[in-house]
Amino acid sequence: MRAVGLLSPGDMGHTVAKVLQEKGMPVLTNLSDRSERTRALARSAGVEDVLSYEELIRRTDLILSILVPAEAQNAARNIARALESTGARTTFVDCNAVSPATVGDIAKEISAAGSRFVDASIIGPPPRREDTTRFYASGQHAEVFAELSDFGLDIFLLGRHIGQASGLKMAYAAFTKGATALSTELLTAAHAMGLYDTLVEELQHSQPEGYRNMVRAVPAVPKTAHRWAGEMEEIARTFSHLGLTPKIHQGAAEVFRFVDASPLADMIFETPNRERLLRETVEVLAKSLGQERPEPQDRSSRR
Repeated sequence: MRAVGLLSPGDMGHTVAKVLQEKGMPVLTNLSDRSERTRALARSAGVEDVLSYEELIRRTDLILSILVPAEAQNAARNIARALESTGARTTFVDCNAVSPATVGDIAKEISAAGSRFVDASIIGPPPRREDTTRFYASGQHAEVFAELSDFGLDIFLLGRHIGQASGLKMAYAAFTKGATALSTELLTAAHAMGLYDTLVEELQHSQPEGYRNMVRAVPAVPKTAHRWAGEMEEIARTFSHLGLTPKIHQGAAEVFRFVDASPLADMIFETPNRERLLRETVEVLAKSLGQERPEPQDRSSRR
């Protein structure tokens, strides 16, 4: 494999790029529609910026799509057009947190352009340490993606069917991020009712592990709420297609949108005291209740 193309070198993507390049695999990207923050992340990872998607296709053998869910299909369409115009067969690997139905639509576009498609998902944080981030892959061409196991990625093959890898991600994130949404909402409700301290005391007594998870997870929500809302909608779509209720995770999406529309969306906490961070986070959210909520700001600068 000559090189890997990346869409896009954001929080997760640029860290994946660092791992690949440290192991000797060149990574290229096209930053023509990316924010200055993403450009800076690409530079920090040593990712080469090429002038067009067509050049990206010609110079790479595999494209990794690692984006927010809302951008996944549009990115695939851009690559499909580039594949058609170049006649190349660069393998496209969709690593986004989207439903099996969405990934099936993306697969059709890439296949119609005459190229190969791999359904993949990422479980875990950006791979800054070994054995923290696992990639799952499915589809007839998943073995092509698995070649990157030789360049620092932990890749596990699930089967030959498109939708298996994305389905696993949906089920996993339904629990992890769904639980974070629930924790955010219930703590905000308790604070609004003047019961926060009593609830925390009870949680520390009877649910100590659950409370520790809240202390760790809830203060981080403002940084990711704009991405996770779309992911919850994809989970809801997955469950609906299976005949299960989509309402639980549609509600989770609303919680994340509420956080993203709050003053926390652009607030940075500098204190290292995690418990204080939790209280501060919940206090701001509780104060936001009952206020007319503005539309979430354009977060493209975070891409």
